[in-house]
Amino acid sequence: MLFKELIEDERILQTLENLGYEQATPIQSQAIPQILKGGDLRASSQTGTGKTAAFLLPTLIKLAQSKERKGPKVVILVPTRELAIQVAAEAVKLGKALNLMTVTLYGGVPYARQIRDLARPHDLLIATPGRLMDLMGKKKVHFQNVETFILDEADRMLDMGFIGPVEEIAAKLPRHKQTLMFTATFGKNVRKLSEKLLKEPFEISTDQTENRLANIEQHFLRTDSLSEKHKCLEKILTESKIHQAIIFSSTKKQTRQIANDLRERGLAVGSLHGDLNQRQRTRTITQFREGKIKYLVATDVAGRGIDVLNISHVINFDIPNTLDDYIHRIGRTGRAGNKGIAFSFFSSRDQGIRREIEHFSGIKVPGEDKPISFQRKNKGSFRRDSYNKFQRRRSKR
Repeated sequence: MLFKELIEDERILQTLENLGYEQATPIQSQAIPQILKGGDLRASSQTGTGKTAAFLLPTLIKLAQSKERKGPKVVILVPTRELAIQVAAEAVKLGKALNLMTVTLYGGVPYARQIRDLARPHDLLIATPGRLMDLMGKKKVHFQNVETFILDEADRMLDMGFIGPVEEIAAKLPRHKQTLMFTATFGKNVRKLSEKLLKEPFEISTDQTENRLANIEQHFLRTDSLSEKHKCLEKILTESKIHQAIIFSSTKKQTRQIANDLRERGLAVGSLHGDLNQRQRTRTITQFREGKIKYLVATDVAGRGIDVLNISHVINFDIPNTLDDYIHRIGRTGRAGNKGIAFSFFSSRDQGIRREIEHFSGIKVPGEDKPISFQRKNKGSFRRDSYNKFQRRRSKR
């Protein structure tokens, strides 16, 4: 569907045209009309499907119709500072012609600057739960004019233990407001939270995992020691035609070690983990997005919220603990119609997640008797029904 069929505001349409956006994605085509109607909404959509614009565009349209500016009318809650920065940048880009003001709150930066921002007139407040709770405790945030509350990546929010802060923040907002929940997956806890916060919501599910991951060629390598992992990593970096790659590690210490090893080899590498301050993290992400960094070694802090189209490879030096995290990690590649390649290192200790990935992907993952080897190319055999069955089975546990 074309944006001009969904949106009447000429200023936003002109902005979209200037950006080269003409065709709406499925989540945008379904969500924009529903949000403009004013009711609550819960939507399931994977990262990379245009969900940020799906909730920002109608929100900006409604804000443009309001003349008062006495504090935030829209509160957008996100799980990580990287995602907060990304959503804020998207809001500025899409609302360029509307003269709207956005305040972004996240940890790792001084309170003083954010307190000054909150004291000025603004329309949108984009925040992580922890920093928002801190400033609420200091009585620096006022919610009396909030009309729309948006939870982005609700599943990740709960995975990170934010269910208490989310509920507490929601309880402080005006009773009569529109609540929008966006999530990659609708597990049991996410659905339970939606039932608490949303009133008779319209539900949208545009699970494009099958189509999106069909662009990703998967390889699984059996590695039973750290030295084998390093040998496989060296083999991949030497023999693969890599444009840009993210290498995922499970610990901050190992992330630093891998990055230092690659740097000593003269490679353009950066690292991203929880010990970096916000300025360092922002600089690293910017350099990666601009192509100055070819290899980004990261913990799961980079698993969501980083939208870089030129990533050709994802390497799971350590396999994640859940299928959802696996999907989000490898989903950093194969975006915007591009082809991507994902390598994952498995050991005999990874039996649980190995079975889940096999069930979902239909690809045999090296087990206890398999030597180190590259598996056959995945020809897009992902099955949406398999993933849905897995989610239903897990929700009953």
